[in-house]
Amino acid sequence: MKRRDFVKKTTLSSFATLIGAEVVFGSKLMEGYTPIALQDSDPFKLFNKDKEMIVLNNKPWNIEAQAHLLDDKITPNSSMFVRNNGLVPENIDAKKWTLTIDGESVKNKKVYTLNELKTKFSHHTYQLTLECGGNGRSEFDPPAKGNQWTVGAVHCASWTGVRLRDVLEDAGIKSNAVYIGFHAIDQHLSMDPSKEAISRGCPISKAVQDETLLAFKMNGEDIPFVHGYPLRLVAGGWPASVSGKWVNRISIRDIVHDGAKMTGTAYRVPCETVAPGEKVKDENMCIIESMPVKSLITYPKSGAIIKKGKVLNIRGHAWAGELEVTKMEYSIDFGSTWTECNIEKPANRLAWQHFSASIDFPKTGYYEVWARATDSNNKAQPMILPGWNPKGYLNNACHRIAVKVK
Repeated sequence: MKRRDFVKKTTLSSFATLIGAEVVFGSKLMEGYTPIALQDSDPFKLFNKDKEMIVLNNKPWNIEAQAHLLDDKITPNSSMFVRNNGLVPENIDAKKWTLTIDGESVKNKKVYTLNELKTKFSHHTYQLTLECGGNGRSEFDPPAKGNQWTVGAVHCASWTGVRLRDVLEDAGIKSNAVYIGFHAIDQHLSMDPSKEAISRGCPISKAVQDETLLAFKMNGEDIPFVHGYPLRLVAGGWPASVSGKWVNRISIRDIVHDGAKMTGTAYRVPCETVAPGEKVKDENMCIIESMPVKSLITYPKSGAIIKKGKVLNIRGHAWAGELEVTKMEYSIDFGSTWTECNIEKPANRLAWQHFSASIDFPKTGYYEVWARATDSNNKAQPMILPGWNPKGYLNNACHRIAVKVK
């Protein structure tokens, strides 16, 4: 099935010239589908996603949300973006699921059933922000290859599971450990069983954080199939590609993990800034770790029309990778002046924060409401694209919505 058969186009009012449509999609895998059939099915029914989600492609499934679909403080499945590198697994039997801990730096290779993980280790619940490293790629010029995400490849759900640290320590971590790598059951697009669709990881220091989970519940229920049922890794604040879905093996490595999508230019940016379009050697690319400060206006929907003299109430979310957002501002004059918003503390570390403000417009006409977050290191979002890179990663430019005052 072609992308155009799924894309639900949305239009702003005729006066909104700069603001594009945005996307999100979700998941509820239905029984009886083969991997190929899954790729040719209706994703909105298949994954229980909102009809306003936008499908970027179906082989593999990649779907994003529009900003207004992300208005909930805790993102529901219906508006969670989907990012896959391979084919969605089918016919999963959670009763037979196992997780293997191995690698050069494990003291004792161990295999756990899902039930053993749930009963042997303490459960923890955190709200964790996951954002695709390529969120905002559509704004890069010259264009960067890959899914042309706008602003909807981000969400913050409530995840419940066991700490990865507890499981790794139970198996034993050797003193030479530097990284972990995950392995999963999603098939490579070629359907070659010798190839992994994706096998990424993170430094041991990230793996042993309190909030890094082996999760089996999302928003209090079993994780939807398309989001990693029955077990996934969740490492908030870093590119969502680190949070592997359908995980059945984790390796403790004595080197930086070298699995699929860990080498070359994948999820890497130039170690030094480069000119737009400049070629960069693989050895001059650095792995993305903590995501940059960013924010999103989720209400009202871009293209809002209000009457002169009426106050416009806005709200949205802000996040800053491993850091906290300490200041939130809005502008209605294209960044000439800024006014502070109310910003809430995060529910826990690595959760996004909620902001709100009431805006009085001085006269009738066309406006853009811009949002700008500043993190605890005093770094603020740029008003324009922060710098070009070959893969179109880490665009944290200010989000804006179109408003007309009549």
